[in-house]
Amino acid sequence: MKILVIGSGGREHALVWKLAQSPHATQMWCAPGNAGIAQEHLAQNGVAVECVDIGAEDLPKLLAFAQEKHVDFTVVGPDNPLALGIVDLFEQHSLKIWGVNQKAAQFESSKVFSQKFMEKYGLPTAAAGTFSDVTAAKKFCASLGGKCVVKADGLALGKGVLICTNQAEAEKAVDEIMVSKAFGAAGANVVIQEFLEGIEVSLHALCDGTTAKIFPTSQDHKRILDGDLGLNTGGMGTYSPTPFLTAVGLAETARKVLEPFMRGCVAEGIDYRGLLYPGVMLTKNGPKILEFNARFGDPETQVYLTRLENDLVELLFASASGTLARHELKWNPLTSVCVIMASGGYPSSYPKSKPILGLTEAAKLPNTKIFHAGTALKDGQIVTSGGRVLGVTALGQDLKIAQAAAYAAVAKIQFDGAQFRRDIAAKAL
Repeated sequence: MKILVIGSGGREHALVWKLAQSPHATQMWCAPGNAGIAQEHLAQNGVAVECVDIGAEDLPKLLAFAQEKHVDFTVVGPDNPLALGIVDLFEQHSLKIWGVNQKAAQFESSKVFSQKFMEKYGLPTAAAGTFSDVTAAKKFCASLGGKCVVKADGLALGKGVLICTNQAEAEKAVDEIMVSKAFGAAGANVVIQEFLEGIEVSLHALCDGTTAKIFPTSQDHKRILDGDLGLNTGGMGTYSPTPFLTAVGLAETARKVLEPFMRGCVAEGIDYRGLLYPGVMLTKNGPKILEFNARFGDPETQVYLTRLENDLVELLFASASGTLARHELKWNPLTSVCVIMASGGYPSSYPKSKPILGLTEAAKLPNTKIFHAGTALKDGQIVTSGGRVLGVTALGQDLKIAQAAAYAAVAKIQFDGAQFRRDIAAKAL
């Protein structure tokens, strides 16, 4: 099977790495890929994965490439091409592709859409309002005592969410998004939610339009600094499983979230085939959905795919084909921890092209995999090319062992300005 993976981050490196292990994969491309992806080889025949210089949002070129190479199966990593309708486009040209269609992508591309859907179909979520008017938005913040979360409606690379503890902060957040347009057109409308207290977990479920298969739990660390301080990022590290939901609790949460979700999709004529990733707050009043994502989380993908025992090609093909009910997800019992190493300055502006040292030494450590996110090859040297640079991932018999192994690998890698959190998985320990 000839496979094309779309994207260039740590999530896509993890997808390529896992897909490459399948005996079904005979040739693989990644557009645009990164320096780490270019080092992967297929288990079936030893052929190298090829990176193709086509942007993830250049839909016409991606389509032309897939047609020219007679690609059998395309796997979409990031949210933007899904929101732009890449799945619909490929399917119109009879090409097999995995990911949600444009209608289903609205769950992530419009927070207003997903909030209204949750309210309509009785999914557990925060009290919220949606606004296009600044004055009305600030008034609603005041009704919550200023303790709220202000979210840009559209896609903002995981950063369009501002957490406020008082009215002054809330008004500043509304102005930043709606007046100063900090997130561009994504901030034309806002969703304002009550601030929920509890423990946040990432849930993932693979869907095929009628069936949804829940993953084990993981927990992301969104803030840039230790102790959940500083600015929001796309994610600074994660681990799986978490101790905060028992198997019974996970099944109960799946029932409260996935059943009404799938039922609502059928009622609205949304054929949801792909990955559903709800961020969930475990409150004293039960699980509440913070938001929906319509693709694998990053860095959650890194910890999930290091634990997944199934053939990923078979699973994603079943998800795209509506035959997921025939498959049982299998997970190894080990714990996986991923620590993100980011560029100095991230999530604001940051320098690029800093040489990365120690990758070979780190990769030699047992049960360790270095997933590349923002890397490139320059004059034969791997250099930084993004905000989040590497996802240093390790497996262990328990959380303490996995955490120690991940940080041991981090200690071997250097690049100018490197920053990382030192408390990934600390909440569980």
